[in-house]
Amino acid sequence: MSSPVSFELLAQDPASRARRGRLHTPHGTVQTPMFMVVGTQGTVKGLAPDDLRAIRTQVVLGNTYHLMLRPGGARVRELGGLHRFMAWDGPILTDSGGFQVFSLGDLREITEQAVIFRSHHDGSRHLMSPEVSMQVQADLGSDIVMAFDECVRLPATGPEVQAACERTTRWLDRCVASYRGPGSIFGIVQGGLDRELRAAHAAQITARPLAGYAIGGLSVGEGKDDMHDICAFTAALLPHDRPRYLMGVGTPDDLVRGVSAGVDMFDCVMPTRNARNGTLFTRAGRLSIKNARYATDPGPLDPACACYTCRTFSRAYLRHLYHAEELLVHRLLSIHNVAYFLDLMTRVRDALEAGTFTDVLQETLTAYPPREAGVRGVSSV
Repeated sequence: MSSPVSFELLAQDPASRARRGRLHTPHGTVQTPMFMVVGTQGTVKGLAPDDLRAIRTQVVLGNTYHLMLRPGGARVRELGGLHRFMAWDGPILTDSGGFQVFSLGDLREITEQAVIFRSHHDGSRHLMSPEVSMQVQADLGSDIVMAFDECVRLPATGPEVQAACERTTRWLDRCVASYRGPGSIFGIVQGGLDRELRAAHAAQITARPLAGYAIGGLSVGEGKDDMHDICAFTAALLPHDRPRYLMGVGTPDDLVRGVSAGVDMFDCVMPTRNARNGTLFTRAGRLSIKNARYATDPGPLDPACACYTCRTFSRAYLRHLYHAEELLVHRLLSIHNVAYFLDLMTRVRDALEAGTFTDVLQETLTAYPPREAGVRGVSSV
């Protein structure tokens, strides 16, 4: 039986490992490389579906952990699935909940069978296993279903990372055996910063014929150079004819460097989270709308941007909204930041087709000199 999700490789950049492709899903075909917008709890914070369509969003992410706790997978299924529930008719990818569960620290207990954890909402006890994660994602009706894995926070010791790899492989087999939903499962390669463990785990995970493969366990405390080194090393081990997904990364420079390494799919909470903190992404680099210099600035956030915010409002007005703590500012700044990330990937795809990817790579790295890697938040919102 063919997978509901399939990948079509269109072109390969001769100067790097960057690829141009298409990903076919039950809810439409999307172009790669792509940035996927994070909608953890069935919503992209501050944005409605019409906002997402206006800025040409391709894929929205939901999170199994959060939606399992509120409102519950069964309830979403009864209400028509996550697409209908959130009024989004495009593709949806759901994280397995593994990263969130393992980030709970003392609030969770890991066994071979499952993870027992306490809700960060009210302290109630819950169980998350490969079978539970697959059932919730089937209830949600996800197009792309992430396998339940064990993610360790770096730096971790070799035996700890190896044990997590072995458990992730066993759990993947349980995910595949139990899943009965409309989407396709992506496996996740772990291994920390250890090349030998990464290679061994990639061999194990890719031995399972899945619709796609993800690079997990990065942006969890390691430095930027280490992250990109392991990303490039791992991406080269993944099948040429399947999509490659770097989970939870990252900044504009992370995206173009990841594309250069052969990654096709990215997600990160940074566009909306930074918008709520007043930090904007532009072609010229970061901009803090909080700065006094913008109090009388009549220009747009980014003259090169065609989003609703940049077409309509001045920096002075947006700064006023921010300091007045008006709710509208969250929507307007989020529209711009998400639009910037999506436009960056559009420019990357166009450049790959035109043979000018190196130009976009250098332009982005100049505007966004690499910083140290951050640590993803537990809520991923």
